[in-house]
Amino acid sequence: MATSMSSGTDSETPPKHGRSAASAGASESTSPLWWRVVRVLLLTIAVGGVLGSPWWGPRALSRLDFFHVRRVVFEGMRYTPRAEALALLKVDTLQSVWQELPPLAERLASHPLVASVTVDRQLPGTMVVRVQEREPVALVRRKTGRLEPVDGAGHGLPIDPAQVPMDVPLSASADSALMHLLEGLRNSEPGLFARVVSADRVKPANGPNEFRIKLDAFLVRTSPEVTVARFKDILPVEADLARNRLRAVELDLRFRNQVIARQP
Repeated sequence: MATSMSSGTDSETPPKHGRSAASAGASESTSPLWWRVVRVLLLTIAVGGVLGSPWWGPRALSRLDFFHVRRVVFEGMRYTPRAEALALLKVDTLQSVWQELPPLAERLASHPLVASVTVDRQLPGTMVVRVQEREPVALVRRKTGRLEPVDGAGHGLPIDPAQVPMDVPLSASADSALMHLLEGLRNSEPGLFARVVSADRVKPANGPNEFRIKLDAFLVRTSPEVTVARFKDILPVEADLARNRLRAVELDLRFRNQVIARQP
């Protein structure tokens, strides 16, 4: 007896491997309750670990030799001796770059030449120290004959002019108002400041105190209340004199809204 057989190309063959989406969903819904609770706890711990890394991360990493300090880089230091800065930082190769940074900055900020400081880490083993120094605006001649650099507030700075060259004017005293004016000129008009040879407060016999500031070409006389903006009024006057081929030996700013030029 002959038996006929069809190919059955349109029939579905149950898969030998894997599960269908329907069967996976059914299995998911039938997962034990305890397993679902465990997965939620594990996910919660993982998220908490990531969020909490700023607290426990540096503490854990600080124990690794890979993050020990190998180098300290200073930026912005011209006058502060590197050896003194390192001594104040108290950083050595047994410490980690993951240590707290504010205490380092506070220690270095105690140096008389440091106005402000920030400390950053550069992985894996470098500390970057950025310093803003108290800069000299004048050399004041003391009674001993010694020249002492002073800053914009008139405070003496522990810098040896014989060891560190500086292009600043001479002054007979560390007058705070005068030093403040010089600092303003240095910050806003460095070209004009570079021309200042000397600056002093003077008490004339028949008048009030005044500032006498010697530039490379002439003397400027002004009241102690002068501002940087007012002092800069000499620039257009000087330019006008030059256009007319005239030369002044003195420019007087003591009179309101006027600049009086005295010629030789």
